Amino acid sequence: MYPAGLGIRMRLLHLESSGEFSLTEDYTEHVPPYAILSYTWGKDIEEVTFDDFRAGTYTDKTGYRKI
Repeated sequence: MYPAGLGIRMRLLHLESSGEFSLTEDYTEHVPPYAILSYTWGKDIEEVTFDDFRAGTYTDKTGYRKI
């Protein structure tokens, strides 16, 4: 865990009951258990980014299939 005050923040991917994804709030403490799945196979422009989730365009990327 990072010491308080370092500005470390985390958002997690949440699978809704509808099958859609959303981003969680910024976690700064009391972070729930999570896994990091960060390997990429495609070109950078094909992979889903945080900005794609924020813009709601993540399903347009080829890398969305992996999620």
